[in-house]
Amino acid sequence: MKVIKLAAVIDNSGNLHLDIPTELSSGTVDVVVVVNPSTPDTYHGKSYDFSDLAGRLSWEGDSVTQTRILRNEW
Repeated sequence: MKVIKLAAVIDNSGNLHLDIPTELSSGTVDVVVVVNPSTPDTYHGKSYDFSDLAGRLSWEGDSVTQTRILRNEW
């Protein structure tokens, strides 16, 4: 098995043409093609602002002790 990595261009009709020279003798081979876009598709929309959902918890007491009490109930 031989792995070959190369840059290629997809034409306007969506076809990818590959012409790859190899050192293999003539015969049947299995070919696996992985297409990975060179430029990642990025989302340009506005991200949601979660600041109105964020809050702060007021805790009175020892949080570690309370956690151990809850854990020991199991």
